[in-house]
Amino acid sequence: MTSSFEFNTYPARLSDAERDKALSVLRDGVAMGRLSHDTFIRRMELALAARRSDELLALTADLPQENRFSRLVFGTVEAVSGFGVRLRRAWQAERLPKLLLPHPGGGHPLRIGRDPANGLRLAHETVSRVHAELTRQGGLWVLRDLGSTNGTTVNGRRVIGAAVVREGDQVGFGQMAFRLAVN
Repeated sequence: MTSSFEFNTYPARLSDAERDKALSVLRDGVAMGRLSHDTFIRRMELALAARRSDELLALTADLPQENRFSRLVFGTVEAVSGFGVRLRRAWQAERLPKLLLPHPGGGHPLRIGRDPANGLRLAHETVSRVHAELTRQGGLWVLRDLGSTNGTTVNGRRVIGAAVVREGDQVGFGQMAFRLAVN
């Protein structure tokens, strides 16, 4: 009979922090151009399947690691630049004209576009003749792009098909933007 101390025992599972650190080094390596995309994908798969710390070290051994000072500097720059972007969005959002959502009991969709027959006519060259449609479905407001040339956006993201919207959302039709509001 053999005892358990005769066999190599490894931790059952690496910690998430160890994996995250290795994945972060790999991401930085591909971002700096030190790894090809294919090598990054393969090493990422190996990192996720690794069972021991030495396996993770082998995946990142050829990549330079940032020192603590450079991580602090880059982290600070990233945080400051992210704050500037959020501040700019908030500033622009408050200056947008309001687009009042129709009364929910209307039952008819609100068509938006350059055509005079639309419920909301926007006379701007970046707005299509029949650009978008706002409807009430199951208690939710749904904004649907109707194949517009310059696109419909909700909170800065382009709408592909339809998107659920609510009061306070920023919607854009071409280069015209509005903040949704309730009467």
